[in-house]
Amino acid sequence: LEVNPRASRTVPFVAKATGVPIAKVAARVMAGEKLADLLKVYGSTQTGTHIAVKEAVFPFARFPGVDIILGPEMKSTGEVMGIDADFGRAFAKSQLGSGTSVPVEGRVFISVRDRDKDAMIDVARRLRDMGFGIVATGGTAEVLIAAGVETETVKKVREGRPHVVDSIISGDIQLVFNTTEGAKAIADSYALRRSALVRKIPYYTTVAGAKAAVEAISAMRAGGLEVAPLQSYFTRPI
Repeated sequence: LEVNPRASRTVPFVAKATGVPIAKVAARVMAGEKLADLLKVYGSTQTGTHIAVKEAVFPFARFPGVDIILGPEMKSTGEVMGIDADFGRAFAKSQLGSGTSVPVEGRVFISVRDRDKDAMIDVARRLRDMGFGIVATGGTAEVLIAAGVETETVKKVREGRPHVVDSIISGDIQLVFNTTEGAKAIADSYALRRSALVRKIPYYTTVAGAKAAVEAISAMRAGGLEVAPLQSYFTRPI
């Protein structure tokens, strides 16, 4: 794991999220001023609680055949911020800023590895309560149905047609939650990821991402997202 607070990305984000001009403070410290004195000026700029979410922007759609699954190497070409009074709205704004349109209705496809199945029960139940249709592959569908979540079963690509990619191509799926484990599972789900990417269908590959997406959907269904000046979150200009 790497912590790399570069001035090009991390420092501007933290400065905007906290209201503390970190680069200015650092420069004045290097010029001989005391950090303790500067913190008296810049250390308490927040007016209240707010959440800032940083989302990476990826150029996958520009390159035919590229897989959207992430690894340790750098693939993002930029970042955006979503900021609001609560996490759901902040995350929703971050998704919109990065070019992802999270749906507020439709059908959700869920297919997750065994250790993630139980964690997806509450996710699927919340989506079902909001009126979404739930579609899942065999193993995931079995767990969801056993938990009382109404779920439609669909075949994986390797199980023959009609399969989930056919459903995506036909426009029957508006959101995808898919976690994989092992080289074979990753390879088998490539067509699913690529099809979702080409058709601009939001695709989340972790349980945390799926939960965040549900929070964003809930926030968006509760009312429109509001736009406010960044300065309105702080007591002094930043």
